[in-house]
Amino acid sequence: MMNLSSTLLAPALALLPGCANLSSSAGNDLVEVFESVRSSVVTLRTVSRTGPIDPSDGTLVSQAGVGSGVLIDAEGRILTAAHVVQLAETIIVEFADGARRDAKILGTDVQADLGLIQLTEPLPPTAKFVPLANSDEVRVGQGVFVVGAPLGVTHTLTRGIISARRESRLPFGALHKIQHFQTDAPINPGNSGGPMFDMQGRVIGIVSHIVTRSGGSQGLGFAITSNVCRASMLERSPIWSGVDGILIGGDAARLFQIPEERGGYLIEHVTKGSPGERAGLRAGTVAAIIRGQEVLLGGDIVLEIEGVRVDDPNRDSEFRRFVATKSKVTLDVLRGGNRIRLQLPLK
Repeated sequence: MMNLSSTLLAPALALLPGCANLSSSAGNDLVEVFESVRSSVVTLRTVSRTGPIDPSDGTLVSQAGVGSGVLIDAEGRILTAAHVVQLAETIIVEFADGARRDAKILGTDVQADLGLIQLTEPLPPTAKFVPLANSDEVRVGQGVFVVGAPLGVTHTLTRGIISARRESRLPFGALHKIQHFQTDAPINPGNSGGPMFDMQGRVIGIVSHIVTRSGGSQGLGFAITSNVCRASMLERSPIWSGVDGILIGGDAARLFQIPEERGGYLIEHVTKGSPGERAGLRAGTVAAIIRGQEVLLGGDIVLEIEGVRVDDPNRDSEFRRFVATKSKVTLDVLRGGNRIRLQLPLK
């Protein structure tokens, strides 16, 4: 019996219906697509005052951060993840050709983990923007690739498939259902905020987070879908407070002596120069661990925004309504056991 080697069989098998040709031009196609979108992907280098407390003066130490983003229009707007820029005091945008530009924050949606920033200097001549695709048309099993700065290594490409589509509605009045694409494309710290592309080079998502036990990629990466990006950041006026913290309620609210058994938003960080700082909000100063979670105590506790309680199920939708009609909103704040009012600028 004639024994045909695999070398001889391979060309024949490649001609059979339904059999993938692994020596096809698929790899070359990805090379060309990557080259066409590479100059739209940026590395974000940030400085934020979120480090450990300096015992000499009680202030938080500044820390450098690295994330990714994607240029979406000729005006210099860049989509990224909220956690990359929410507390940034400075943002430097680094392009593929090495050019650097300063940027400012236009708005964030912390619940969706989306951010929108704007260059404050002209675009480099080599920069190109890319459109957002319709993520409703994306199917599980479809090939995708991600470009970003994993572990600080800029403009790194990883590829995989859409392994699932996830949808959830967050508590406390989220503005919309949060839709994620799950992918096995390797994602690591530094990829956050970078684009997920389909194989035609269209942006179908913005990288948000990974689920991991080791701290690195384990085939469970998640990107916010492009349609959520569009609805959250582009179809309504973006806002940015420059603060972050935690919502407390129940037993924890009683520990903080919040009146009337209501919830409150404990301010942990306030970014220098942000609307939160201009409003006079105070950040935490004492590190503590509560139920296994590290928090900063001593900051203001926001109880109401324009008379709407922060634990109201319709909080966010009401807040968006205020944004459309007001230049500032009134905050009812608990500070040192006393209730005070502050004005938070929105414009």
